[in-house]
Amino acid sequence: MATSVKKAATDQSKKKREVLNLAYYVTYFFTVLANKLSSGASRLYLKRFGIGIIEWRVMAMVAIEPDIAPARITQIIGLDKASVSRESRRLEEKGYLAVAEDPSNQRRKLLSLTPLGYELHDRIIQVALERERRLLSDLSPDEVETLVDLLQRTTAKIPHVNEFDPGSTAAATTKPRHRKNTMMR
Repeated sequence: MATSVKKAATDQSKKKREVLNLAYYVTYFFTVLANKLSSGASRLYLKRFGIGIIEWRVMAMVAIEPDIAPARITQIIGLDKASVSRESRRLEEKGYLAVAEDPSNQRRKLLSLTPLGYELHDRIIQVALERERRLLSDLSPDEVETLVDLLQRTTAKIPHVNEFDPGSTAAATTKPRHRKNTMMR
């Protein structure tokens, strides 16, 4: 019995099939960039500043939009509500974040940085900008502009990508212009 299962598995492994070609699979690069940049930043920020990458992302959004609602943070940067809530509490406990009720909606909270929070933000942003400078150091200013344009356009497509459900009768697939992102194995 075990031999027939093993033979069937071997037969399946010899069958030619389409597999991802990571050298051209764009989603792979987005994933690797996001994961490796996040883990590197998190290690550094924890070591130097005592906060992790999610706390930093919350702080950065609060600095950009003072008196921001947690739901807006989730909307803009794609963090789940639980993470924003948890990290906001941590930042508040550390004295970096103030939480107030929204005068127009008592159920909604508004987040703002404290003076201590702005002090920390101003230190971390210098590190974040240097990390970005190093990441982009081999690119010309025109290439950086092109990259930012491409990233903005692909980010705008995320709702379209996420609505795709291959089991849906409304699922329409698009033909790739070129197909280097797969290969036969």
